[in-house]
Amino acid sequence: MNAESLLNRVASVLAEHRLEVVMVGNAAAALHGAPVTTLDIDFMFRKTPTNLKKLKSVARSLDAVILRPYYPVSDMFRVVNDDQGLQLDFMPKLHGVRSFEGLRSRAVIVKFGPHELKLAKLEDIIKSKRAAGRERDEAVLEILERTLNEQKESEA
Repeated sequence: MNAESLLNRVASVLAEHRLEVVMVGNAAAALHGAPVTTLDIDFMFRKTPTNLKKLKSVARSLDAVILRPYYPVSDMFRVVNDDQGLQLDFMPKLHGVRSFEGLRSRAVIVKFGPHELKLAKLEDIIKSKRAAGRERDEAVLEILERTLNEQKESEA
């Protein structure tokens, strides 16, 4: 499945079940124009009983299962359909981000077919990766910062 059709489907299913999320991580950075790749799509969401029910409905609509990763103290929910190459990670907490509400208020809206997804600003993605301090995040920081600087220069 190519990224465009996958994102159209994901945006449609999220809208259908009214699960409000903000896309973060390398997939979001790539949509901002950063030359990075990823195997999954990361989202931040509010972990409430209602949203957990919505997440289960999203997984069913995508013919996927929800896994809880084994990482110590991880609060992430991974929605997976191996046959489709689908891996969506839903996180209620994100390094360097104080709140979902703040991230959402700064997000940009991107259209996928008739539906929209909120996309974390590149500055928030960089801040999160820097705060996480993981080797894989630090490996892309220079690329993300260069992309951000190029965008700022083109806007000036």
